[in-house]
Formats: sequence, C-alpha cells, structure tokens
Amino acid sequence: MSDKSNYLETQIINHLFRSGTFAKPATIFLALFTSAPDAETGAGGTEVSGGGYARVQAGPGDGFWDAPANGGDTANTGEIVFPTPSVAQGLATHFAIFDALTGGNMVYSKALDTPRTLAVGVVVKFPAGSLTVSEQ
Repeated sequence: MSDKSNYLETQIINHLFRSGTFAKPATIFLALFTSAPDAETGAGGTEVSGGGYARVQAGPGDGFWDAPANGGDTANTGEIVFPTPSVAQGLATHFAIFDALTGGNMVYSKALDTPRTLAVGVVVKFPAGSLTVSEQ
C-alpha cells in the first residue's frame, strides 16, 4: 500500500468538493530514502544525497505508468534507473514521488518491497512493474 500525502489529499478534496482546482504536475520525480519519510507530511526521513544521486523523472504519462487495475493500482511500465553512485549511500528502504526535481511537494510514499544497497558503482534500477502506487 502506498500513502498519499496530506498535500495531495488536500488538493483532491479542494478540487472535487470546493472551488479549488488542481492541475497535475508537468513532471513527477522518484526519490529514494534510507529512512521513511512521514507519509502524511512528507517531512523527515532521509533522502539519499551526494555521490551523483538525483531524483529520476517518472512521468506523468501513459509511457511511465500502466492503466489503473484492481481498484486503483498502477505500476511503472518501463525500467527506472538511478544515477550510478560514486560513494556508498546506504540502504534505500523507501521511495517517494515528488512534483519537483529538488524540494517540492511529496505526493506519495511507500516502503520498497526489496530494499536496495546503494554501493559505489552499482546501478540501482527498478524493472517494469516493480514499483506500485495504490489507491486502496
């Protein structure tokens, strides 16, 4: 199960039930964390940094995520590859989706099914279908 952030929940409620509007971000980015960000606020947690790390663009678009299934699940449609670390960065245990390359608003977060060791020279990648976001 993935968690929607308070930011996204508020945007959806204001868009559907109030006078606010919410335009989806022009780009979304996948981030890796070595400790869990707060699923509600997006605060806390430790995002990987240094050694060539950067968030990876992951849409939005049909070419990045498959059509919702099972009442709201989607998964990456292609392989997602992070920059190769030039320094050891720890063990990635969570991922989050943001609306900006740096900073920005976290919209979803989730624990990785299989944590990934971020070692010097080891390419961290997620095969198609291995990252899921759920509305359940």
